[in-house]
Amino acid sequence: MTVAAVLVAYVAGLGILGSRMLGRASWTARAPLLGIVAYLAAGWSVIVALGLAGLTLAVHATALGGGLSHLIGACVHRLQATYGTPGGATVAGLGLTLAGGVAARTVLTAMTHFRTAGRQALRHAQTARLVGQPEPAFGAVLVEHSQPAAYCVAGRQPTVILTTGAVQALDPAQLDAVLAHERAHLAGHHHRLQALARIAREVLPFLPLTRDAEEQVARLVELHADDAASRARDPRLLATALVVLATAGSPAPTLAAGATDAVQRIHRLLGPCEPLGRARRHMIRAAVAALALTPVLLALSPAVLALVLGRIPAA
Repeated sequence: MTVAAVLVAYVAGLGILGSRMLGRASWTARAPLLGIVAYLAAGWSVIVALGLAGLTLAVHATALGGGLSHLIGACVHRLQATYGTPGGATVAGLGLTLAGGVAARTVLTAMTHFRTAGRQALRHAQTARLVGQPEPAFGAVLVEHSQPAAYCVAGRQPTVILTTGAVQALDPAQLDAVLAHERAHLAGHHHRLQALARIAREVLPFLPLTRDAEEQVARLVELHADDAASRARDPRLLATALVVLATAGSPAPTLAAGATDAVQRIHRLLGPCEPLGRARRHMIRAAVAALALTPVLLALSPAVLALVLGRIPAA
């Protein structure tokens, strides 16, 4: 019961305060990929913690540190014991319901999202290939349209889509920077990172952390693609291209060069900040790893304590 209460408190604390803390952190714009990992680790940490809270109500926490046979035996023993304790069966039933509900909602949400998004992306890519023309020189499908736009569609047929309006509006160097940005989205599997954030929000939509994580991950994947496109190019080329593409729309599910906080991205490209130092990167990585492991460590702490105490000889 104590472990479950601690895990629920962890969910509430991180779910409410985590969004404010990460939202105020300026380092995420200087290390976008690390910021994405931090948001995903925090969001999925609360989901795991909530599921483990229910599990520890149904099964004594010390049983979680053993093997499968130990866990099954503990479940049987707990069921026998709870019926002999006033309210015990109710608590165990609520725990199983909570753990099962979190697990089922997570699995069903993930399956539905990946199936729907995969179908939409495949249909979009196939339609673009039908109405457009593959252009090997650009490594993209060229679609006849006056509106300047460039975006990519991930999935089984990853495709970069470029309009004739963009070819006419951008000079060759700017166009190369935009295409590098789109290829960075595909190479970095940014659609999967956004999917993880979206699934977390749908599983726990009432927490500020999971609600904000989806928007923040969408912002940070654009910054990460900007950085990748600017490594071997003048960042000003991409910045000027964004001015042209900023007002261009792109249908979902896509990752577009001109989408998501274009003004902030332009300022960032024109006046780049110093990258994070190695020591600070290591420190943040350690904090993120600790964040991801905290629910499991909390759930297993009674088992670890029992193991340690069992090895200490009595005085």
